[in-house]
Amino acid sequence: MSRVLPLLAAVVFAVPVFGQTRKPARKPPPPPPAALKQEAPEITCPTPLGVGVKSKVSFCDVLTGRDPAQGVLIKLPPHKGPVTLSFDLHNRHLYSEEQSKANRGYARYTATVGVLAMDNTLISRAVVQSEFRTAKDLVDRVGGGADGGVKAVAPTGTEAIKITIPEEEEGVSVLGEKLAVERLDGSAIYTQPGRPIADISNVSIEYRPAPPKKLKTRK
Repeated sequence: MSRVLPLLAAVVFAVPVFGQTRKPARKPPPPPPAALKQEAPEITCPTPLGVGVKSKVSFCDVLTGRDPAQGVLIKLPPHKGPVTLSFDLHNRHLYSEEQSKANRGYARYTATVGVLAMDNTLISRAVVQSEFRTAKDLVDRVGGGADGGVKAVAPTGTEAIKITIPEEEEGVSVLGEKLAVERLDGSAIYTQPGRPIADISNVSIEYRPAPPKKLKTRK
């Protein structure tokens, strides 16, 4: 009997063990989100003011109105998450050399514009307030005037605007709401549609590009 027991024990331990569960395969981690990208978006400017003589910056008139299709249209590329829209907002001044020399050119401007979704939902408002006294208060003179000179209208005052656009929007419109003007001879408020009340320049967006769409495989 003493010789049989060790032999049985060897047989028992030699039998392979069945029924063991395998560890589940580890799923690969999700790809990291795309890096933020900053660029100048595609813009449709219905009424360009022109290009600055010194700065070479393009200025676009913002008209008062209620229809987003008639505003400054900013197209947004495919994106994931909200988009940050940035631009410089300026007042507009009709410059007169004679009035400036006579110290009669003072003006105080307050322009209010709205950034709207294409379904006419107001996303945010922006305001620029500035005073004009001398030509030094102009941001730049704009080319394209008579006889190859500069235009009488020029941007004055600058307000840096930054607005967060919801993820679901594919484009926005910048429309004017009202302009308040104070001069030495009185004050006025302008709201009638189609009137240029401000200018924008240096438009840029910061966004996270949307991931590429997955191709459908045929079964």
